[in-house]
Amino acid sequence: MNFPIFKTKMGEDRKFNLSDPKEREEYFKLKCGAEAEKLKDYLKENTFIAYLLGKKNSGKGTYSKMFAEVVGGDKIEHVSVGDMVRALDNEVKDDKKRAELREFLEKNYRGLHSLDDIMNSLESRSTQKLLPDELVLALLKREISKRKRKVILVDGFPRNLDQVNFSLFFRDLVEYREDPDIFVLIDVPMNVINERIKWRRICPRCDASRSLKLLPSSKIGHDKEKSEYYLICDEPGCRGGRMVMKEGDEKGIEPIKERLLTDEEIIKKAFSLYGIPKVLLRNAIPVDTARDYVDDYEMTPAYSFKGEGDKVEVIEEPWIVADDEGVQCVSLQAAPVVVAMIKQLVEILKL
Repeated sequence: MNFPIFKTKMGEDRKFNLSDPKEREEYFKLKCGAEAEKLKDYLKENTFIAYLLGKKNSGKGTYSKMFAEVVGGDKIEHVSVGDMVRALDNEVKDDKKRAELREFLEKNYRGLHSLDDIMNSLESRSTQKLLPDELVLALLKREISKRKRKVILVDGFPRNLDQVNFSLFFRDLVEYREDPDIFVLIDVPMNVINERIKWRRICPRCDASRSLKLLPSSKIGHDKEKSEYYLICDEPGCRGGRMVMKEGDEKGIEPIKERLLTDEEIIKKAFSLYGIPKVLLRNAIPVDTARDYVDDYEMTPAYSFKGEGDKVEVIEEPWIVADDEGVQCVSLQAAPVVVAMIKQLVEILKL
């Protein structure tokens, strides 16, 4: 695959803090304001369905949320297949919801397993056991049917190579017959995902997620006994708990490497398909050409710290990371990736 480098550099002297919602709003107006307005006008009467294909932890949810932020959250629905499947665990334990689920499947499920077997399997399901493709298809149809006349961003489908073929015909099954369907392919190097996982920190009180290296909170503490720095949650409404590493995060991508390789094969297959338009998003740009394409503040910085107590100093410097071919790259923040997404959608939809 050869994903193009999308240019968002405009030669402006202005710098934006892309973690600040107000400054981010001004950034999007400058970088893709005209295109965003075209999409908003289109969405007054039209919709489309997009399949977000990227490795686990590639930022699909973040891009979806920011895209909705720019073009109007009331018009966009992000449907996570993972969340949908996890919700089944509680659904089958509720008599009323289980009966409603069975009634829906009686009308919409077609597959190699009997409905009785499907329901029994759901009630005794291990979280590690994958559901049959035909069942996932029916459940996804149900989720989309709840969201009338909205743009649907599907996250987590297709999840294997066989389901890529399902996705080609899916809009006909969910009554989006006149609407475009689009693949949004996201290319993120393994090393970027590895660093995101290893440095991720979670607030035990509010579950907010930040990164000690790539996205610290505004409050930094120092543990003198362990000789290490830590983040203090600064989410509004949170009492400011010490953020901690999730169990297993210290291993980085190692526990999910097989899954990441499968995701990569799915992206490659989708990339090679004809007849369906594709938005191509890349997270990393070679260092030697980066400043020709993006502004410095659009690159993901790396953070380190020195000092103790109230004198902890935050040091910011460029984050250089090798891509999957070993090329030294800078990683992009979410905002310039979403700019590329918006501009490509306008072109695909011929607006």
